[in-house]
Amino acid sequence: MSQEVRIVEKAIKQITENFESERTPLISVLHKVQAKLGYLSEEVLELVAKSLNLPLSKVYGVATFYTLLDTEEKGDNIIRVCESAPCHIKGSTNILEEVKEKLDIKTGEITKDNKFSLELTSCLGVCGVAPAIMINETIYGNLTANKLDSILEKY
Repeated sequence: MSQEVRIVEKAIKQITENFESERTPLISVLHKVQAKLGYLSEEVLELVAKSLNLPLSKVYGVATFYTLLDTEEKGDNIIRVCESAPCHIKGSTNILEEVKEKLDIKTGEITKDNKFSLELTSCLGVCGVAPAIMINETIYGNLTANKLDSILEKY
């Protein structure tokens, strides 16, 4: 077993111990593990399954179902553009095109400097301020091209 695997295994053990009182800690554990490691590789999912005594298929199913859990490496900052009906009507397609142009990437890609990933999401739950995007954990609404410039500059 490599040193890296031991480190990951130890981190997962520490995280799972913090959620032993939860009846179904899988989602909480996956979020914490992802926060620590960046994304949930196949090897990490296997370690989580073993640590929680769950079938790998269940762990993998949960990890791939939720859009805020990543099974592939992402950029340092993840931009999620909402494509719900209210955001679409208010111009999220234009916002998506602006982001693609400014960062020179397509949906699902990572910028060359590894600074940004671009994704679509079905709903951010902020329809009152459509169109909206989420960068990491922060939501930005009532977007325009000008607002987008100042937001991206922060990152």
